[in-house]
Amino acid sequence: MSSRSFSAIVLFLGALVAACDASNGDRTQFFHNCRQNCERTNCSADGLEIQEQAVKFYQQSVFDRLFQWSCADECQYGCMWRTVLAFFERGWPIPQFYGKWPFLRLLGMQEPASVIFSCLNFVVHLRMLRKFRREVRPDSPCYMLTHIFAVTNLNGWTWSAIFHTRDFPLTELLDYAFAYSIILCSLYSMVMRMLHRYSLFLRGVISLAFLSYYINYFAYLSVGRFNYAFNMMVNVATGVIAAVGWFVWCHFVRTRRPYFRRILRFYILMALAMSLELLDFPPILWILDAHALWHLATVPLASLYYDFMIEDCRTLRKEKAAAGGYSFYN
Repeated sequence: MSSRSFSAIVLFLGALVAACDASNGDRTQFFHNCRQNCERTNCSADGLEIQEQAVKFYQQSVFDRLFQWSCADECQYGCMWRTVLAFFERGWPIPQFYGKWPFLRLLGMQEPASVIFSCLNFVVHLRMLRKFRREVRPDSPCYMLTHIFAVTNLNGWTWSAIFHTRDFPLTELLDYAFAYSIILCSLYSMVMRMLHRYSLFLRGVISLAFLSYYINYFAYLSVGRFNYAFNMMVNVATGVIAAVGWFVWCHFVRTRRPYFRRILRFYILMALAMSLELLDFPPILWILDAHALWHLATVPLASLYYDFMIEDCRTLRKEKAAAGGYSFYN
């Protein structure tokens, strides 16, 4: 039996072990044997250091070392592409590895497109925050609320870039936790905007309730096995509640506040952008996948939200002197 035929049999049996799902590349015996042999031949006992005879082969760049690509990581990366090639040669679907598509590493980054687009989101939020500070006076209602929203987004996109650069358990936790903080903050911003004329005590109690809930959810994510399905369900539910709240507000103020269309467009386009997450295909040129496209789609949307808040804060400041009756939907 030729080595090629033997490899095909091993690969096929490994695919069967992977619950008859050829997309689970890391579960194939082919990948497992490749990684095991590589680590035994090229790595130190702890899997961190590359043995002297293999240093020239891997030729790690300064970025690889900076982002802590260990010898075991190099073996996993190399065997991933060997397995992809084996699948491709046999006409089998491109497999995933540990729940992710295979990506080409660039400057030490695991998912370079998602890193770049996360950084672009950070830049847009920073620029729009500066624009908001230039055009809105500090004594305007909801001035600090917009800052809370901006800082939450800046923090979330920072950890998104870090996680997509290197996927460690800690960076994964912080990415998911702070991504949810962005969605929860959008709900919090909606509630606080509706209640901006209510007492400081009531708003303080509600703010404390939001903070307590988030701390508890963060703790939940931090202990035990991470439940991806439940976390996605919580994110979607929170986002839907925030969107519905704003849609109701838009309905009641549509004749008095023509700029309501900006926040309406923001949530409609955000929902359309999120639909990209429903797509699932191997990365284009091994770099651009559906998740990266979702990050790219959110880049231009932030300006809609900040433009709305700029106009809203200006309008509320003009109305601040006029007391009158209070309407929940004002």
